Amino acid sequence: MSLAVVFSVLRPLLLALAVLASAGLAAAQEFPQTFPHVYGETVVPERPQRVVSIGYVGHDNLLALGIVPVGLRHWYGDTPRGVWPWAEAVLGDANPVVLRGEVSLEQVAALSPDLILAISSGITAEEYAVLSQIAPTIASEAHYGSFGTPWQVQILTTARAVGRLTQAEEQLAALEARIADIRAAHPDWQGMTAVAAYAWAGVPGAFRSSDSRTGLLNALGFVTPAAIDSASGAEFYTSFSPEDLSVLDTDLLVWIGDQDDGSGIRSLALRQGLRAHQEGREIHADGMLAGALGHATLLSLPYALDRLIPEIEAAVDGDPATPVPSAVAAGLAPRD
Repeated sequence: MSLAVVFSVLRPLLLALAVLASAGLAAAQEFPQTFPHVYGETVVPERPQRVVSIGYVGHDNLLALGIVPVGLRHWYGDTPRGVWPWAEAVLGDANPVVLRGEVSLEQVAALSPDLILAISSGITAEEYAVLSQIAPTIASEAHYGSFGTPWQVQILTTARAVGRLTQAEEQLAALEARIADIRAAHPDWQGMTAVAAYAWAGVPGAFRSSDSRTGLLNALGFVTPAAIDSASGAEFYTSFSPEDLSVLDTDLLVWIGDQDDGSGIRSLALRQGLRAHQEGREIHADGMLAGALGHATLLSLPYALDRLIPEIEAAVDGDPATPVPSAVAAGLAPRD
């Protein structure tokens, strides 16, 4: 699906979302607001006017709440303005400064912010010390780690910091209600095992329950194998040998694609021995869907659900003959 097509489909919905978010505060939110985090505690004395977002996805939630940051962090992808298609319509004609690569403290200071949002940014204690001299800076809470803040928490923390908590609670409630409705409509999914997997440079791995990609599957009723959450590795993912893919042989296998054509996944020689493959229970999240799942924001999750749910329905309907469109397109479908 091209960026142009995605943009044209999402534009009316996102414009309506922006109008609702910026229509005014439903209730005055009191300031100051206090935020504990891994480097201490930050007090935001009053509603900020110039926000810099250096978390990799935080700008999405700001835009959903009607706040255009003066600077935002580019994560990855060919996004000249630093945002993906689901956020383009909300951004409108605005042109925030796009911060690329490592955070330039000088560049941030030049934007004269009165709030710096650094949740899931990976900033160090030394960087925080400098940033907090520029403006009140909110980092990740210690118990979530650098990149493990649940998407719901990130939404609400961001909203409270900018004085838009009421709007965020309303939008979050609507999104969670949609997820709950999907879960209720699919009782057969409850308790099925599922993995959000990857194959980077020929090395397979999977995302832990603390990651947003797996977290969404869990919210829909699927269960993450304990072996993935307990394995050694990075904070939110683990890798393993391509000579033993048994941990991936689950009821649902969602590949977070490294290539839109699925070539990296197809290169795993033992994948064809998995029952999940032989029974057509694989889904391929191409670049756009993978990006939406990775962002896990008020703007990206509705797009992710629109695309993911029909794929899951096809993959776990109990009939191996049912084609899973994304797997077919990526050359991952089992052959007769």
